[in-house]
Parts: sequence; structure tokens; C-alpha cells
Amino acid sequence: MSEEMQQEAQQQPAHTSGVAAASELFARGHEQIGRVIAGQQEAVSQALLTMLCGGHALIEGVPGVAKTLAVKTLARFLGIDFRRVQGTPDMMPADILGTNVFSPKTGEFAFHRGPVFTQFLLTDEINRMPPRTQAALLESMEERQVTSDGERHQLDELFTVFATQNPIEFEGTYPLPEAQLDRFLLKIKVPYPDTADERTVLERHHIAHTGVGLGDIPIESIPFELLTAARREIRAVRVEPAIFDYLLAVVRRTREWPSIALGASPRASTSLLLVAKALAAREGRDFVIPDDIKEAAQPVLRHRLVLRPEAELEGIDADRVIRDVLAATQVPK
Repeated sequence: MSEEMQQEAQQQPAHTSGVAAASELFARGHEQIGRVIAGQQEAVSQALLTMLCGGHALIEGVPGVAKTLAVKTLARFLGIDFRRVQGTPDMMPADILGTNVFSPKTGEFAFHRGPVFTQFLLTDEINRMPPRTQAALLESMEERQVTSDGERHQLDELFTVFATQNPIEFEGTYPLPEAQLDRFLLKIKVPYPDTADERTVLERHHIAHTGVGLGDIPIESIPFELLTAARREIRAVRVEPAIFDYLLAVVRRTREWPSIALGASPRASTSLLLVAKALAAREGRDFVIPDDIKEAAQPVLRHRLVLRPEAELEGIDADRVIRDVLAATQVPK
């Protein structure tokens, strides 16, 4: 990092001109979503990052940690159209995308839109869908369009997929292929809550049984203009040449790391850059620093790395490897 950039990092206040919308989005998001979801600050922050970047998220956690409730609450906070699909082994692509239906009245086929035609799609237990149905989402996630019988149908510009999966059940599931995983901007891990947060969960459920349910707790939605303004701010965030070099060094090192069989792709590089810029905007900065790359590395890269079998047998996971890669990569000064 250049001396000028270091001076800016030390001298600039927490909120600089031109990057106020992103900071406000996160502050209001944590406040409002926190009225329903106890704790899980990191998961909520990463979910907001996904929406700010215009990407998709894969959420992983054991049953009962409020993955679905958190996503539904996020959709309420953003005030956008929301649809939910429950993954099952017998689900067909048409169940998500839609299909052409013959109308006896007109004597013609008309396209009947599926639940993918929304702004915010929650795909619960995506790994229970058969591979053919999983693959049907690829075009929608990458190009925001659906092709049926050679005809293209455009999706909403805000179209976002949040998919959940259970990391401990394997019977009746179909692991997502690397091509599908690479479409997700972030993989968000939802852990067990700590003692204080779990106590809050109990208290809220106690109240819910005597009054308003958790999913019905009123929260304040943001104006649509705040989200669009925050997204514009990301495009204005500056990146120094030294930061580009550092990011590339991290990504390229994953391709030669001993315990990694398949390293991060160029799409991973662009995703890491985008999320780092969003993190800078969240903190009220209009420039990226190495700490932004470090914070973004695990959620951006953890689902894009394929570990060698011997590494998995030793209990090494992707997060640990990413920490080792970051520790071994020289930080620009």
C-alpha cells in the first residue's frame, strides 16, 4: 500500500463523503434483522454483503439455527418480492423455472412462470434437488434469464438466490458440483448461537407463544433508493495497484498449495475484489485496504477450493487452509 493510502486510512473519519449509503444499510440491517434474529452478526453481515454486491449466497448450518427465518427477515427488511422453494429429490426443472402450457381457449402455448421469476428466491435444502434441477438454476444465477423452448425470459435485475443446505445429512442428497458452487458469491456458515444469544432466543419464543410469532415481528423496510445508492458506492471505491497484486497473490497461491487439489478460479478473484470493495464501503471508506481482502477471503473462497483427500482425512478444512494461505502471503506496505 502506498504512503498516501496509509495516511488516508489513518486520517479519514469513519464515514467519508460518497460512501454513506452502504454504512447506513448495514447499520439499519443489523438493527432491524436483530429484532428477529438473536446474534449471528457475522452471518447477517455477510448476507447484507451479498445483496449489496448483487450476488448469490449459499448458507450452511445444522437444522434449527434459523437459516430460513434469517433469509425471510432479510427479504422483509429489503422490501422486495420474495418466493421460497423447498428442495426435494423428485423436483423437476419446470417446478422452478416454469413451462409452456397449452391453452384450449386460444389454441396456443403460453409460458407459465415458475417461482424463479421473483426478486429474492430462497431455495431451501438445495442439495436435496436432483442434479438436473440444480443445473436449471445455473443460467438464472449467472445471466438472470430463463430459456424455455428456445425463448428467453428475462429475470428481474435484483434477482438473487439464497440457498440453504445441511452439512451433516448425506442420505438423499446430491452434492453441488463445482460449476454450481462457483456461481455463489459467498458461502455463509451459520454456527450455534452463544449462551447469551440462545437465552434471547428462548425468551423471544416464550413471548411468541403468547402473542406475535417471530416471523411476524414488525421491522422497518429500507427505501429501494438506499440499496441502489449503496451499490453505486461500490463502483466508486478505489483499488491501489498494490492491492491488486496482493489479491492475485492470495488467489494464485491457492492453486499451488499442497493440500489443495483445485484452487480458486478467475471468477473467485473478481468476487473477492467485489466483496472487498463492499467491505470498504461498509466501513465508510472509498478505498480498499489489505484487511478487506483478509475478511472477504473465507466466505468468498471456502466453497471454491477442492481439498486433497489426505488433507480431509487429517481434519483440515477450507477455512484453515485459507488462513494458512493468508499468513504465508506478504501484505503490501
